[in-house]
Amino acid sequence: MEAVILAGGLGTRLRSVVSDVPKPMAPVNGRPFLEHLIEYWIRQGVQRFILSVGYRHEKIQRHFGTRYGHAGMDYAVEREPLGTGGGFLLALEQVTGDRCLVLNGDTFFEVPLRELDSEHDNGCAVVTLSLFEAPPGGRYLGVDLAEDGEVRRFGVTAAQGKTFCNGGVYMIARNAFAGMAFRPGEACSLESDLLTGLRQHGGLVRGFVSHGFFIDIGVPEDYLRAQALFSGGNQA
Repeated sequence: MEAVILAGGLGTRLRSVVSDVPKPMAPVNGRPFLEHLIEYWIRQGVQRFILSVGYRHEKIQRHFGTRYGHAGMDYAVEREPLGTGGGFLLALEQVTGDRCLVLNGDTFFEVPLRELDSEHDNGCAVVTLSLFEAPPGGRYLGVDLAEDGEVRRFGVTAAQGKTFCNGGVYMIARNAFAGMAFRPGEACSLESDLLTGLRQHGGLVRGFVSHGFFIDIGVPEDYLRAQALFSGGNQA
């Protein structure tokens, strides 16, 4: 299994507490956040990572090099900000299998890889995204999820009841976006442009609800909360 990690963001919301490293390299309990993330997925069987990097990418490349633990490390370097979709398409050129795991570099979501992969196969989807349940009215927008698991719309605000939100863990077929307008090197959003466009072109996007631990270190309050949550070593 190969995994693409989207680690090219500027991290502007986190600058007040971490200003000298790329956001995914922010120290969490004395170690870069990316180490916690990568080690979790290595334990689930990922053997190769392609890091889509941009802002201060040299720090990430120097730290991880070409191997980390038992996994190979490769890089797709943005020469200008491309957004999550553009960064993914750049890294996708290096994917060799028929599918890849895709991870946000600033979120940690416990998702059972074997179950996600099985759901992707059984659902005959081109993209399967992992969802977590959040209370309505929170800072995360939800998705419109049909009873059969199909994602019908993104950016939904729920006033009441369950809100299923994108947790930043995807299984994506390598040819999912073939024939669409966006090309490697062009800036775009993974959710707003690529996934929404895929739905409009008839591509099947499914949701996989996981009840594992989730945290987003992209804002200062959750970054500070992560220090305590990872301190016991029980998450990574």
